[in-house]
Parts: sequence; structure tokens; C-alpha cells
Amino acid sequence: MNTKLQKQYLELEAKRAKLLGEIAQLSIEKLNHSQPGRWSINQIIAHIIAGEKLSVAYLQKKIGAINEVENTGIYEEFKIIALILSQRLPLKFRAPRVVVENTTQTTDLLQLVKEWDSAREELRLLLEKVKDDQIKRRIYKHVRAGKLNIQHALIFFREHIIHHYPQIKRLM
Repeated sequence: MNTKLQKQYLELEAKRAKLLGEIAQLSIEKLNHSQPGRWSINQIIAHIIAGEKLSVAYLQKKIGAINEVENTGIYEEFKIIALILSQRLPLKFRAPRVVVENTTQTTDLLQLVKEWDSAREELRLLLEKVKDDQIKRRIYKHVRAGKLNIQHALIFFREHIIHHYPQIKRLM
């Protein structure tokens, strides 16, 4: 695996481990408690997983033609900065319909962890296919930011967890 991608992947896994470690001892009631119109902790976790799974599926589809797409440039660097800012500011966004439709309704944290483990393993295997000269290729499509590269995808996955972390902390 490319060393830059490996570093980002390991940082992403550390974020996930920290989050799961903090909620692991919560009761089933606490994990699934929600107020009307708001998500529970488990629903937030399921939402994050759904976003990652859909992104990985898209990347798997596009990686076959990775040499046919161009590299990202300065425009995409500005887009990823804007995306990071959007995730760091206390703004609320409506989840994309496709993510909502693909979010599991399970209330079992162990099942969610297994699902996330599986999604991350698929991501790891995908990252191993990306050659050093391909990491800047426009193969990731964010629902709002548009075409980005695989490094940007990993940045978004990290930022998505960071974005939802305060929401989870409040519910704890």
C-alpha cells in the first residue's frame, strides 16, 4: 500500500477505535435513545458506516478505469478544504437520500461494529490496489464536493467522524 494512504488509513482506524472505545460500555438503552427528529448514537454510527460503504463501492467501480481519469489539482484542494470546514463547523446538513436509504436500522452495536469492520477491510483491500502514481486520480465522488481523489476520500471519512463526534458526546 502507498505509504501516504497507509498513514491516512491507520489514522482513520485510530479515530474509529477511539470512538468505539468510548461508547463500548454504554447500555443498550443509552446507545439507542433518541429524541423526536434526532438520531441515537447507534443511528449516527450506522450513518457513518453507510457513507463509507457507499463510497467504497463507488471507488471499487471506478478503480478499474483509474488510468483513464485525470489527476486532481488546485481546484480539488480548495474543495477538500471547504469540505473539511463544513465538517468542523457546528452546521447541520441533511444526510443524502442515498445514504439514508442504505443506512441499517439495527440497534445492536456489535452488529454495527462487524459491519464497520467489513467496510474497513474492503477499504484496506481497495487501497492496496492503488499505485503510487494513481493516488491523485479523480476516482472519488463526494455527494456535495464532486470529484476528488482517494486521499480526499480518506480525509472525508476522518472528517465525517469528527463532525458527528460532538453529537455522540452530547448523547453520552
